Amino acid sequence: MTSLLPQGLLFFERGWLSSNSILLDDGDSTVLMDSGYVTHSNLLLSLLSSHLQLRSLTHLVNTHLHSDHCGGNNAVQTHYPAVQTLIPYGQFDYVRHWDTDLLSYEDTGQLCPRFNADAPLRPGDVYVWSGFEWEVHAAPGHDHDALLFFNPEHRILISADALWGNGFGIVFPEVLGGHGFAEVGATLKVIEELNPRLVLPGHGPIIHDVTESLARAYSKLNYFVQSPLIHASHAAKVLLKFKLLELQSVALSDFKAWVIRTPLLVRIHQSFFKTTLIQEWCCELIEGLTNKKVANISDGFIYNK
Repeated sequence: MTSLLPQGLLFFERGWLSSNSILLDDGDSTVLMDSGYVTHSNLLLSLLSSHLQLRSLTHLVNTHLHSDHCGGNNAVQTHYPAVQTLIPYGQFDYVRHWDTDLLSYEDTGQLCPRFNADAPLRPGDVYVWSGFEWEVHAAPGHDHDALLFFNPEHRILISADALWGNGFGIVFPEVLGGHGFAEVGATLKVIEELNPRLVLPGHGPIIHDVTESLARAYSKLNYFVQSPLIHASHAAKVLLKFKLLELQSVALSDFKAWVIRTPLLVRIHQSFFKTTLIQEWCCELIEGLTNKKVANISDGFIYNK
């Protein structure tokens, strides 16, 4: 099915610890969109080197700045020192000054080595990269600064975490004390109006039946709107699973200690589940992972499955 992509556009579907990556290449300029998680940096560089050979990378573009989309930026910039990095304008100054209070990595207990940014991306901008024209659209909801990229010629949308085949990413503003569900709905409406032929999501395979995926996303959104506690619990479990994907195995006591000291998880607990002791809530989250068979516990260790 990837043959439906035009020549010069390559889609790298990656494991769930890393976002997918997209490479644009017209034989002259080359553009990488999203770099994945830091622990997968060597794999990304291998993919790039295999394709580019001795050529350099012209631009590195981030759809948004969650660690699974930009954690490989530092490695890419080190390997390709001339690369120009473009990031969403809303966090441009945070990155330039590396403001750890305003970036999400310490809050989520995730890793993201410091990287540089050369220019901001803004909704309404139009870029021509490697022969492809891309319209930039705002995609608030999952992340208020996230962006969509739409190629009108081939009707291809790069959706990042605004639309997956089975829904969308955690609505982080909703668990950070703000609002995001309405923004998710507005972003899905933008995608519907753009009417893409294909969607290249941040996770999972290329979306060919966009109408069906949008219907699933709207259904999931309605469910979360009606059940914000379920969304909050889902968000917490996703953060735990992400850490397990990174560590693969860890002493159960250390994992529980990580949960209890991770600022975003503490905030979710205080905002939604404070009637339960955080230690008990932590055990409930871990039990949820083992019940779904995405983790198992043995001899005092918890393992990713």
